[in-house]
Amino acid sequence: MSKLIYLAGGCFWGCQKYFDLMEGVLATEVGYANGSTVNPTYEQVKHEHTGHAETVKVEYDPVVLPLPALLEKYFAVIDPTAVNRQGEDYGIQYRTGIYYVNEEDEAVAWTCLDKLAERYASPLAVELKPLENFYPAEEYHQKYLEKNPGGYCHIRFD
Repeated sequence: MSKLIYLAGGCFWGCQKYFDLMEGVLATEVGYANGSTVNPTYEQVKHEHTGHAETVKVEYDPVVLPLPALLEKYFAVIDPTAVNRQGEDYGIQYRTGIYYVNEEDEAVAWTCLDKLAERYASPLAVELKPLENFYPAEEYHQKYLEKNPGGYCHIRFD
């Protein structure tokens, strides 16, 4: 039985490609999470302060890839202390966050964040909240780096 988790890690193009390469990830979709505008466009998220985070919906097999292992991989490609920034991207839409749909995932994520915090002198900026809303991004954003291999990404794949 698959599970869902929503992860915001800066620009969603690179995050989606990164998760798609993981054994145990069954499907991904990029979109906008936990904002105030219903069904926002990319331009609204970028320019109109909708409060959404660029987020990847991750469907995964918890037998192959348990949530703690998935989160550890997620932590490896973000700066968990950066506020509203990842790589060269700045703004609230580029914040980091773990948005859960299963209440039991909250305790697991808190345990993972507590372990992560031990490795940093600065406080973590990764928010942990229930998923309030998620709107799929426009089709041209889906699998963007597969369609545009030279596209910008703050995650290194080499």
